[in-house]
Amino acid sequence: MNLKNLMMWGVIVLLIAGLFQLFQNPKNSIASDKMPFSEFLKNIDDGRVVQVEIKGNNIEGILSDGTVFNTYAPNDPNLVEKLTSKGVSITASPLEDKMPSPLGILLSWFPMLLLIGVWIFFMRQMQGGRGGAMGFGKSKAKLLSE
Repeated sequence: MNLKNLMMWGVIVLLIAGLFQLFQNPKNSIASDKMPFSEFLKNIDDGRVVQVEIKGNNIEGILSDGTVFNTYAPNDPNLVEKLTSKGVSITASPLEDKMPSPLGILLSWFPMLLLIGVWIFFMRQMQGGRGGAMGFGKSKAKLLSE
């Protein structure tokens, strides 16, 4: 297998891996239901909420029947007081600034690298043949004189 074929297969594998990474959602592995905030408040009042983890305005938690849920909470100053009065275990953490994965960085730079590669390809093609792109005047044709 020559180098061109090997590089082509490498690019294909990278594209497939990139598309897989792009469309994969890591939260799909955990079965959680999106719960409206009003229903979340009702579950707190009914004593069904056992544990919550607050990340910024996102709340993930577990109900008494083991159901995992998540919801978006507006700025409610009484929410923590309400949760503690019902005996709910609260874990709070700041929003995580995720570093992009190396594959994500590669995918974001892929269009620019592709354009540079095409540009280099065309520059090499223009230099092929006698003298490159501006190589006129060097014809090997013989001048016939009378």
